[in-house]
Amino acid sequence: MLYVTHKPAFPLSRFVDYLWWLSDTPVHARERIVPTGTQELVINLHENAFDIHRASDAPHARRLSGAMVSGAYGRYFVIDTRAHASLLGVHFLPGAAWPVLGIPPGELADEHADLEGLWGGTARELREQLGEAASLPERFRILETALLARLARPVRQHPAVRIALQCLTEQSGRVGEVASQLGMSHRRLIELFSAEVGMTPKVFGRVQRFQRAFSQALGRTPLWSELALQAGYYDQSHLIRDFVEFSGLPPTELLANLGPALKENHLTYGRG
Repeated sequence: MLYVTHKPAFPLSRFVDYLWWLSDTPVHARERIVPTGTQELVINLHENAFDIHRASDAPHARRLSGAMVSGAYGRYFVIDTRAHASLLGVHFLPGAAWPVLGIPPGELADEHADLEGLWGGTARELREQLGEAASLPERFRILETALLARLARPVRQHPAVRIALQCLTEQSGRVGEVASQLGMSHRRLIELFSAEVGMTPKVFGRVQRFQRAFSQALGRTPLWSELALQAGYYDQSHLIRDFVEFSGLPPTELLANLGPALKENHLTYGRG
């Protein structure tokens, strides 16, 4: 697997965590992508299409164009790996995609959308330019330029959401406590957070807790009851619940059947 990441410069770094490129021909047919609490822009340079499955046993995939946006998901979804021949992507910071994409993340919650539906013909032109670029650095440059052009629009971010994101990313963050610290009602915080992040603050906190537990479990055989407490769970049963919801498998079964090393948050097991 060839996988390269690139950190953008300021001011784009306020909104984008990193750009990435993936080139691979995996033996498995599908991969599960677990939630991260953020949005992703992905461009398929090999084929003008993506096939997205809601679950691994879904009989039919949703077909999108070769430039699409993944909203913030509250559970895993499945992709066909034939798209891996040449992928270019943008991993946004949580709650920061709105000024670039031009649509509130809440409108893309648990959904995928064609980029052309958001950007018009600019999306098609961007994919063509990226496909014609002679090198990876040039592709990153073209993509950065396109993203910066979108930032000409007014930046709309509520300061309360930024504070809530930081608090909920930390292990001790609780939604009620955060709302109280911000001096607003629980309901108002949920409304603002869901609109700008694409999921409720409670689900976002659970996703971050799952991410902590999963990263701590990789590469070893953990004592799950201890790991659950370290990651911020009340007990092991709550950890198992989140693993099943966010990855589709209980933690022991998932780790025992993981496939080869993949892009972060991409999972395969068995035949994929």
